[in-house]
Amino acid sequence: MKTIRRLLCLSAGSLLLAVATATVAQQSHPSRPIRVIVAWAPGGSTDLIARVAGQKLGEQLGQQLVIDNRAGASGAIGTDLAAKSAPDGYTLLIGGVTEIVLNPQIVKVPYDPVRDFAAVSPLAFGYYLLVVHPSLPARSVKELIVLAKARPGEINYASGGTGSNLSLVAELLKTTTGINMMHIPYKGGGPAGMAVISGESQVMFAGIASVLPFVHSNRLVALALTGPNRSPLLPKVPTFVESGLRELDVGQWFALLAPTATPREIIARLNAEVVKLAATPDYRAQLEKLGFEPFTSSPEKFSAFVKTELDTWGKVIKAAGIKPD
Repeated sequence: MKTIRRLLCLSAGSLLLAVATATVAQQSHPSRPIRVIVAWAPGGSTDLIARVAGQKLGEQLGQQLVIDNRAGASGAIGTDLAAKSAPDGYTLLIGGVTEIVLNPQIVKVPYDPVRDFAAVSPLAFGYYLLVVHPSLPARSVKELIVLAKARPGEINYASGGTGSNLSLVAELLKTTTGINMMHIPYKGGGPAGMAVISGESQVMFAGIASVLPFVHSNRLVALALTGPNRSPLLPKVPTFVESGLRELDVGQWFALLAPTATPREIIARLNAEVVKLAATPDYRAQLEKLGFEPFTSSPEKFSAFVKTELDTWGKVIKAAGIKPD
């Protein structure tokens, strides 16, 4: 009995020492620069969001957030690198719906989006704009649907690749309305946009910021915006909800995540800083220029949101007949 008590006392003492050491480390976090992995090349939406948020969060935390672009395999390389990094709060991931929700259901990735990551908070949310080439005789969603039903399979829609977020929003439109459009995949959203601008393809979904100049110059026609409200960047363009298609109330999001075993105290601190950041007018203004808005929640609510997104887009992937490679 004395031996057991002694062991228990030693174990308790060791546990208290470990807790005390961890608490001190967490209270001093961050004491050096934080690496933020972006699983895409510089210049894309994820990278732009990361640089805007990273600079501001670094100022609040008193340490630099260093953006580390690790592109490749449709985001899988950088995302896996983040998942397998030390869970000490000094390596984070800024990723979005493609890396966390779509890729794991379409291609074989070496990480699990739920098991391998601890949610910190979403950062930004944006919507998709449906645009068409001016030669297409449709100036509203209803006109496009009528035209597509009259010409099944003759209208092409462009995207950044099979299974990309842009292609899946188009597939959601197809399954919701019963229309049949031909998918033309390109190597990225940029080439897809240029294909529609040139008339090589006729239709596409895109992020607002990427096509806004071409809408203003009348090289593209904006028909509708996903989401519940109109964009201040294009106040005359209606939403799909206004057009009676509530199923198209969807968008793209970007979030801050950490390796799954990162201490809760560090997660809570980072979450509080993101919430604080979202309330600053300058951050909101910078996001709005990119066609996004601040989007935050608690880690628990964000984890539940990710599971809902996995289910929602899993149904779209199945309906589109896309099978994991």
